[in-house]
Amino acid sequence: MNNITIGQYVPGNSWIYKLDPRTKVILTILSIVVIFLIPSFYGIWIALGIFILIFLSTRVSILRVIRGLKPLIFLLGFTFLLQLIYNRDGTLLYTFDMQIGLFQTLIMLGIVIVYFLTKKYIKLKFLWTLLMLASIFFVLWFSRFDLLIWSDFKFEIYDSGLKNATFVFVRIFIMIGITSLLTLSTMSMDINNGLEWLLAPLKLIRIPVSVFSMTIALTLRFIPTLYEESRKIMNAQASRGVDFQEGRLKDKVSQIISLLIPMFVISFRRAEDLSNAMEARGYVIGAKRTKLDELKFRLLDYFCFGIVLVFLGLAIWSNFLG
Repeated sequence: MNNITIGQYVPGNSWIYKLDPRTKVILTILSIVVIFLIPSFYGIWIALGIFILIFLSTRVSILRVIRGLKPLIFLLGFTFLLQLIYNRDGTLLYTFDMQIGLFQTLIMLGIVIVYFLTKKYIKLKFLWTLLMLASIFFVLWFSRFDLLIWSDFKFEIYDSGLKNATFVFVRIFIMIGITSLLTLSTMSMDINNGLEWLLAPLKLIRIPVSVFSMTIALTLRFIPTLYEESRKIMNAQASRGVDFQEGRLKDKVSQIISLLIPMFVISFRRAEDLSNAMEARGYVIGAKRTKLDELKFRLLDYFCFGIVLVFLGLAIWSNFLG
């Protein structure tokens, strides 16, 4: 459950917890816009430094955000690699002379076999996977056999490709960090109240804003809950001999079914319990509701608005200069 940052609330008493939830929702949207407007490589590094300073000032563990990147590592790595391969503008930094033939294929096949035979005994599977991929890369790069060579090719790295790859990686990291900071420092009901106020103009065209905002808040709230339930089910199935990591394709399909059916049952049961709890507290869909705590902007909120608007203006100005 610690790997899921979206939807988790971590109690604290730093300045970000004192902000109005409406302020945090608006600042999150504006900050993402600022990140997308940054045009330069050096600008994104400045944004990363500012983000890290802000995150440290909130006294929220940045390791939570880094762990939250784990499900996206494949996407980030794939995007990074594509930028390196296909972007050939600028100065050539380094050339990897590679070759593939019978001996390289046999060595790589051996690495793959070792990986599948040992991965269930390795606790840090991700690092072990990276090590195996690096081993395959070095086999293609360093091994030199003059016999039975099928193809010689080059992997060239240009400065523009490296900059663009780093630019995209840092941009995605900052955006995930900003959204994680919102959910880590704001309770789901406060997010609901903030979204309901922010979307209030949509009531003029008869859109049920309160229902929509409640749906979003409950979705964010139950992401870590459902993850925890799936982890419990997987542990229970593992204690009965089910191995979700190994097996043939047919076995994996049956294992996934054994996970999905209890998840559906638990989801419907939790939805029914939640519905009963909301009805017991007098919640009626579409009815006008009062708030226990009235939202009110303070001096700190206006100060944060001013800072983000300054950054937004600088980002727009830099785009016009570019």
